[in-house]
Amino acid sequence: MCRCLKVSTSGYYAWESRRPSPRQLDNDRLAVRMKEIHTDSGGIIGAPRMHEDLQAEGEKLSLNRVARLMAKHQLQGWPRKKGRGSKRSSVRPAGVRNHLKRDFTAQEPDSKWVTDITEVKTQQGKLYLCVVLDLYSKLVIGWSMHHRQDRQMVMRAVEMAVWQKQGTVMPILHSDRGSQFTSGDYQRLLKQHDLVSSMSAVGHCADNAACEGFFGVMKRERINPKNYRTQDEARSDIFDYIERFHNPRMRRRLAAQDQRFSALLNRP
Repeated sequence: MCRCLKVSTSGYYAWESRRPSPRQLDNDRLAVRMKEIHTDSGGIIGAPRMHEDLQAEGEKLSLNRVARLMAKHQLQGWPRKKGRGSKRSSVRPAGVRNHLKRDFTAQEPDSKWVTDITEVKTQQGKLYLCVVLDLYSKLVIGWSMHHRQDRQMVMRAVEMAVWQKQGTVMPILHSDRGSQFTSGDYQRLLKQHDLVSSMSAVGHCADNAACEGFFGVMKRERINPKNYRTQDEARSDIFDYIERFHNPRMRRRLAAQDQRFSALLNRP
């Protein structure tokens, strides 16, 4: 074999007895952790999300390295599906404007919230989900599900978010112009709890890109691979994704971010 490949015999035996390099040992260690993260996610996260999780744990490595190791060990994410066209929106209530203006950064908790509705298909019919997302922590602080996308479902999600709110800051709650958000009951609820109503412009889905992005990731990672037989089955799985996967993951990432910030402040 050495003669056919034009390799010296001594070189072959030297390669065979050579110990793994520090780089190879580090790759093996990372591969074990990456398999654990991939399994915990249900086998759906790809290289970008894997890279974010490893960085949150303090690992220093590039996205290309993560992608290369995932390909080597046959770890694949769930592909993104193409979206559909937009729907017609209602008229923005008087006095309500777009306070966010596509600035989805927040410097403190409970300062900027976004909300929206999405549909989940089941064999029993459509199930609708409304979430309230805190732009500072990326936590889902309010959510509600119903077989009809009415204003009561939206108001339950907002009330859940208000119940968890800390401090006296008046959050900006941004939404699109769906009829549930422009309804009088919804607007009165926001005023009752000192929430500043903000709404997107007509035909500008990017104005609420943060919430749309969460729905896109959730569907790619959890909903699209499934075929729910009943609405109760979908409810249970969505609850598991929000409270046992997404929110704990965001809390770990926020804690790691706070630790890095504290270390910078305490550096001599």
